[in-house]
Amino acid sequence: MTPKELASLRESFPIQDESGLNDFQKLPDETGIAIEEVGINRFRVPLNYRHADGSVMNHDTEATMSVRLRAGKTGINMSRLCLILQDEGNKDTVRSQMIHRLLGRFQTEMRDEPDEDPFEEAHVRLDFSYPVRQQSLKSDNSGWQYYRSFIEGRKIGNEVKLYFGLQYEYSSTCPCSLSLAHQYEDEYRRGLTTEGNGIAAAHAQRSVARVTVEVDPEENFYLEELVQILRGAIPTETQVLVKRVDEQAFAILNGSHPIFVEHVARKLYQTLNNDERILDWSAEVEHQESLHSHNARARIRKGLPGGL
Repeated sequence: MTPKELASLRESFPIQDESGLNDFQKLPDETGIAIEEVGINRFRVPLNYRHADGSVMNHDTEATMSVRLRAGKTGINMSRLCLILQDEGNKDTVRSQMIHRLLGRFQTEMRDEPDEDPFEEAHVRLDFSYPVRQQSLKSDNSGWQYYRSFIEGRKIGNEVKLYFGLQYEYSSTCPCSLSLAHQYEDEYRRGLTTEGNGIAAAHAQRSVARVTVEVDPEENFYLEELVQILRGAIPTETQVLVKRVDEQAFAILNGSHPIFVEHVARKLYQTLNNDERILDWSAEVEHQESLHSHNARARIRKGLPGGL
């Protein structure tokens, strides 16, 4: 294409940006179809997070950001989402006030013209690995337990909803297997069977609870608080730094808290419902079976109409 033809094409295109380049996303949409969420995900950025003890740590974060696209508008300038997040991240730590401000900026600054109505809905989700110090059960040691976590904010009009979530890993000893093992050992001692060597091990497995809670966006809430809630409900959390004395203590702990997925689901129901800071919640529990080739699973939630 000759320079003359390029110049002619440029002149014939109806909309250019401030530098004179053709801007397709500003063309009007003629379908009349709104889109619930338009934006980006997996935008990677280091952000500072304030921990419950007042310390600030930088965590590698993957961000999902979007707005609701009204009918008649073709698209959005997606790079603005990244620029706004980076700007807020440079000025503040990730906390409820920062999320609130970020969503407000999405609503207003994603507009192409100042006389446009603000976007009605905006959304952000930050996924990251969050470290919390864990003390060993018996020995004088500690280590960092890392939790797959997220903080999510949604703003509809002027109303903001704020969610925290994490993956909590623990050990689950099967109550049925534990009972059968004790039954066998008792029968072996009494001479009722000669099978085996008199010792039976109940099957236990690494297990996962994926928990999401909605909290008041006007209050400061920390992921450590959710960790403590889950440690209280499910005390057999997997350990970071273990000496022999800790390993024995963990075996005793597991034997003292045998649990099915049903037990865990109901424990979470009671514990999360009793915390006034938590407005709504949902949880999915998975026991990655060592006996079966399949896993055991349960899902439970608070059950609010239209909630999680």
